[in-house]
Amino acid sequence: MKKRKFGLLISSVVATGAILAACGSDEGKDKETETSTGAGNEGDTFSIAMVTDVGGVDDKSFNQSAWEGVQKFGTDNGLSKGDGGFDYLQSQSDADYNTNLNNLIRRDFDLVFGVGFMMADAMGEVAGENPDAQLALIDSADVTAPNLVNILFKEQEGAFLAGVVAAEMSQTGKIGFVGGVDIPVINRFHAGFVEGAKAVNPDIEIQVNYTGAFDDASKGKIAANSMYSSGVDIIFHAAGGTGNGVFSEAKERKAKDPNANVWVIGVDADQYAEGQVDDATNITLTSMLKGVNNAVVDVATKAKEGNFPGGETIVYGLAEDGVGLADSRGAIPQEVLDKVEEYKEKIASGEITVSEEKPKK
Repeated sequence: MKKRKFGLLISSVVATGAILAACGSDEGKDKETETSTGAGNEGDTFSIAMVTDVGGVDDKSFNQSAWEGVQKFGTDNGLSKGDGGFDYLQSQSDADYNTNLNNLIRRDFDLVFGVGFMMADAMGEVAGENPDAQLALIDSADVTAPNLVNILFKEQEGAFLAGVVAAEMSQTGKIGFVGGVDIPVINRFHAGFVEGAKAVNPDIEIQVNYTGAFDDASKGKIAANSMYSSGVDIIFHAAGGTGNGVFSEAKERKAKDPNANVWVIGVDADQYAEGQVDDATNITLTSMLKGVNNAVVDVATKAKEGNFPGGETIVYGLAEDGVGLADSRGAIPQEVLDKVEEYKEKIASGEITVSEEKPKK
């Protein structure tokens, strides 16, 4: 089976597992991170840091991808973790956003990223109170400030390709979408997935469950259990850490019955490792890649070079290699890969415009 990669170059995504392990889970605690101090960052350096959303820096999805970008910029520029280099603070709830952002600004980081749509209000307040700070908000364009750049993605375009795969590969004619919080960015995943699936099979049945959380794996597991039990054989999740529960449910079913036809399509990063059941079995069909890591490096590099795009909104789609699909590692037949490639080219060229609005019930 010929293997193919779509969209993003995922080499930058997969290289940081060892780095995260080296950082240690205790570094996710705000108190310890606040007191860390980098070493060896002498001379004229450009430091960056980020504040996570509630899913955590090791959510194996959105926050983790952003942190991978921060780390890559740091290592590429000879920086160390800590003050004067690169760092992060983890938010346990939305009450932590303002505190964490202000903490990093006080520590004199040159550029601070806020990760996630739900951080928009806090970023707006902090931007107004700190006009000399350079800020970047990922997944929202709701803040207009000369010292803040909004970073968006055309999630609907990558999700369209995931929908094509799901509809083509489903044996039951039933597929599912598990979302986190019902907000515009997740609606874009939802919209694209449905549109892509319907493009290749207008009669496909698509079950949808918004769990209302990005950090509750138990809710993801419950949603997946209901869908698989009703005949769904492929689930695409856009739920951050909640999506880990989707993987857990699929793996348990496959471990109990090796013939069970259950698959998961991951999100944001290549989630192949999350689907490993045993040495010979994996239930990750593919993953919809979202180049948060690449966007972080791109914006940080612009800022370092004196071209900080404050007051602007930058959007990354298929045409910019901002979204795509991960290598299926042989799970998807070549004829389906070819069809995905055809749709990818049509979307990137503008021949197909994918909706951003979730379907009406």
